[in-house]
Amino acid sequence: QVQLVESGGGLVQPGGSLTLSCAASGLPFNTYAMGWFRQAPGKEREFVAAISRTGASKYYGHSVKGRHTISRDDAKNTVTLRMNSLEPEDTAVYYCAAGKELTRVGVVNEYDYWGQGTQVTVSS
Repeated sequence: QVQLVESGGGLVQPGGSLTLSCAASGLPFNTYAMGWFRQAPGKEREFVAAISRTGASKYYGHSVKGRHTISRDDAKNTVTLRMNSLEPEDTAVYYCAAGKELTRVGVVNEYDYWGQGTQVTVSS
């Protein structure tokens, strides 16, 4: 059974930083590209970042590019999203996702497995 479990969410002040982690089990982790998406109330799920199977390629959504960094540790079956300079607009539930054969990293339907999500709230 494939499981993706996110952690690290919480409340942070504007301008602050937060690191999200996603622990994967039940799948050959190093054969999957990994992604992060977010969804705010009343909005569609939005692409945040993705990393290729080898870690050589990284992709970011327009709204977070330059502020966040995605990385993976295949020895621990984890993918991490380091978020800096957080803004109230970053408030959302953040989801981890795994995709075997991605052609469009920013498309929700390209991914095979999803975590349950972790809440990130940016507020003073």
